[in-house]
Amino acid sequence: MIRLLLLSLLCVISVHAELAGKRPNIIFLLTDDQGYGDLSSHGNPILKTPNLDRLNAEGVRFEDFCVSPTCAPTRSALLTGRHEFKNGITHTILERERLTPKATTLAQVLKSAGYTTGIFGKWHLGDEPEYWPSARGFDEMFIHGAGGIGQTYPGSCGDAPGNKYFDPAILHNGTFEKTQGYCTDVFFAQAKKWIESVKGKQPLYCHIATNAPHGPYIARPEDKALYDGKVEGDDAASFFGMLHNIDQNLGLLLAKLKEWGIENDTLVIFINDNGGTAGVKTYNAGLRAQKGTPWMGGIKASSLWRWPGTLSPAPVTKLTAHIDFFPTLAELAGAKLTNEVKAQVEGRSLVSLLENPNAEWADRQLFTHVGRWPKDADPQKYQFTNCSVRTARWHLVSEARGGNPKAKARAKNKAKAAAAPKQTPGIVNAGPEAVAQPQWQLFDLQTDPGEQTDLAAANPDVVKQLATAYDQWWDSVQPLLVNEKTPLAAENPFKTLYLKQFGEK
Repeated sequence: MIRLLLLSLLCVISVHAELAGKRPNIIFLLTDDQGYGDLSSHGNPILKTPNLDRLNAEGVRFEDFCVSPTCAPTRSALLTGRHEFKNGITHTILERERLTPKATTLAQVLKSAGYTTGIFGKWHLGDEPEYWPSARGFDEMFIHGAGGIGQTYPGSCGDAPGNKYFDPAILHNGTFEKTQGYCTDVFFAQAKKWIESVKGKQPLYCHIATNAPHGPYIARPEDKALYDGKVEGDDAASFFGMLHNIDQNLGLLLAKLKEWGIENDTLVIFINDNGGTAGVKTYNAGLRAQKGTPWMGGIKASSLWRWPGTLSPAPVTKLTAHIDFFPTLAELAGAKLTNEVKAQVEGRSLVSLLENPNAEWADRQLFTHVGRWPKDADPQKYQFTNCSVRTARWHLVSEARGGNPKAKARAKNKAKAAAAPKQTPGIVNAGPEAVAQPQWQLFDLQTDPGEQTDLAAANPDVVKQLATAYDQWWDSVQPLLVNEKTPLAAENPFKTLYLKQFGEK
């Protein structure tokens, strides 16, 4: 029996060692505003996602995977292995969506390991040239501006003038190209073209970040028609239609990998960037709330990893997160991290769990803050506004108007909110109400995954422990909030470049 156990252990160690540094091609699909419940394999009774379901069935699926509550924050955490606040990102606009140039990105690390890298679709980590993907380790860049196609805000965050979901102008390696077709189809087509041009020469990292299903909810008519009358409202029908289109494009891409003979050499990863939006009223997988909140409905995401012939299909129930993405891919690629990069990364490699879903995995604390306080406000006034702390079992939450605070506390908070700096004109949802003191609520996710029963009063020691950890974390990120006082740019860089190139309004 002892010999058998030792042989089993040696086999696990051997395969694990082979997985590290195996250098697969990596294709990463990141969708925008698709929630955890927006997959048919997660129980959605209306939406059909057969190709995403294939990833779910044929790969390793992380069932307790956390991201940030909004898009730019999650993207920065994925690409740096650390919390977005440490990258200077506390919003999705107002110059506070820009990834600090001092951070080393995953693309840079993969390039150092011999990979070629390409990004297709949404970037949302800075629209100024020095912040572009081409300056952050990507060899091929095919992106729209701002956080969504056609969006424009005061400052540097803005897409090409007049851009639409159909026939968008896309920045391709520094020059705009006027494309034809629906945005998601355009991004996948360009990604496949690039993959075909580089496959077999060196390992590749292909980052496909769709603008869909972000609002405004504009689907191809034939995709929307699939859900007309099956869900409440045009927005939901369009939202599901947009997801159908993504799923169909994924299926075509998987077929191409097989046709090209590189399917077994390619790791395909799917993650959604934050909680759901238009689909949550139809189905939210039992989660509380949605995008832009610290509740599980705002931060729980799908995380599906398919690598035929290498990864055995299995669920992983350990607490994992977007910050683990960077160190995992670095280890798979055999990248050698400098001491500076090692110090940057606070996530854990998932390689041991990819090999053995039941591997030892120490408990951890993950911190969430929605950010989005008003422009030039003092972050200290918003320390306890829309924030949370996760462990494998517990979720400690303080929201802007959370819990059942006493009337005196409510009045005090309203007075402080009234005294806070006003929102920038034209900005919607620039910041929540300030909370002077935490209004902690505590939930046992093992018995109450829908976060319905507040157990804070019954577990004061747990509240104290997690609240203390949160205070320490908050203090640690303050010196790194480098974008807070940045003046707004006079004009969106994408607009400036577009008008220079085409001379059009």
